[in-house]
Amino acid sequence: MSYWEFLSEYGPRLIDGTLVTAAQFFLAAALAIVIALIAGLMKLSPYLPVRAPAVVYIEVFRGTSLLVQLYWIFFVLPLFGVSFDKFTAGFVAVGMNLGAYGAELVRGGIQSVPKGQWEAAYSLSMSPLRRMWRIILPQALLNMLPPWGNLLIELLKGTALVALISVADLMFEARQINGSTYLSAQTFGSALIIYYIFARLIITPFMRWLERVMRRKLGRA
Repeated sequence: MSYWEFLSEYGPRLIDGTLVTAAQFFLAAALAIVIALIAGLMKLSPYLPVRAPAVVYIEVFRGTSLLVQLYWIFFVLPLFGVSFDKFTAGFVAVGMNLGAYGAELVRGGIQSVPKGQWEAAYSLSMSPLRRMWRIILPQALLNMLPPWGNLLIELLKGTALVALISVADLMFEARQINGSTYLSAQTFGSALIIYYIFARLIITPFMRWLERVMRRKLGRA
């Protein structure tokens, strides 16, 4: 079977899997960004009761395997009365795992803002929340964008693990096709190309565009 014949017969299944992978990616990315922002700000708090939960979350999710976390959320949490369908369990596990890494990027980005900016914001008599939202976070975001681009690519690759709980994503479909045809080169080669296109032509250009926008907004273009 030629590669074009392979694509003609199995391409629709790979496209369906790609759409599920895209949904997993965007939902997991949204969750990771929200968690990262909250946990990163909590870790900067001077109050131990606020800081401690963030530290525990970050250390646990960074220090254990994403695969184990995925199995815990899907197989173990139901034993305690918390159940997720397989699709939800997939993006929740990936989002929470990468959110822990993102929290450290948020913390580092905020701390990288020059001290003079903090003092200038304080001198304007802004509330702490307004200072953070209007002055500190925009500058921190610009510092965070390059590593966030790398993190989102890692998140995309992490979504491949959801196939292990039978989410019908790209990798799940690829394994099913390979199991019935044994055309490993065509099957996994196609999956590799799709993942690369997603990362190189969607995530990377978007992050570079966002970085240019933020530079213009901050007068650093």
